[in-house]
Amino acid sequence: MMPAMRLLTTLFLAAALALPAQTPAPTHPTSKPYTGDLSIFEDPARDEKLQVARVMDTLNLHPGNSIADIGAGGGWFTVRAAKRVGPTGHVFAEDINPAAVDAIRARAIKENLLNIQPWLGTPDDPKLPPASLDAVLMLRVYHEIAHPPLLLASLLASMKPGARFAVIDHPGHGDDHGINPDVVIAEVQRSGLHFVKQYDFTKADQNDYLLLFTKP
Repeated sequence: MMPAMRLLTTLFLAAALALPAQTPAPTHPTSKPYTGDLSIFEDPARDEKLQVARVMDTLNLHPGNSIADIGAGGGWFTVRAAKRVGPTGHVFAEDINPAAVDAIRARAIKENLLNIQPWLGTPDDPKLPPASLDAVLMLRVYHEIAHPPLLLASLLASMKPGARFAVIDHPGHGDDHGINPDVVIAEVQRSGLHFVKQYDFTKADQNDYLLLFTKP
């Protein structure tokens, strides 16, 4: 190769490597993550409306389990899961909002739930330890995820074989704080998780559905 051509090739490769990585386009319309007052999730009637004990039964939670609450917000589900898995269990309370993570840290101390680990993730990666989880819950979060393939790949790596993954959301178009279950099922199955069943016992909490998946 002539010296001039070799120089041009080298400059072209250097320029290509210097370009920033492109963020993929959103998979579906999404809603802006909530950053307001976290107390709105603490409705005393919500335990009964959502049937949270049955949600935890569906996830097969028992003492000693490790679970991730993805998009944990103020920790409404986190504290209930922490009591279910007990002091030998572990709850990763993950959120992308530092204020929410700080609120959960303060709440865990106040309620003496030392098995809660507040955890700051990113929109595309919860950054959880590999092969560490027996169960994962996304409660009213999936419609905020712009790049499900990226996030689900990370979650899959963090789940143990046979781990359960539940999505609770309500029907919508993604940008209206809801997402239709068939969209979620198709995207999660493409990630490598197995679809088990759709449950409707959560409908009293704003017409929510629950989708259950497992890792092979």
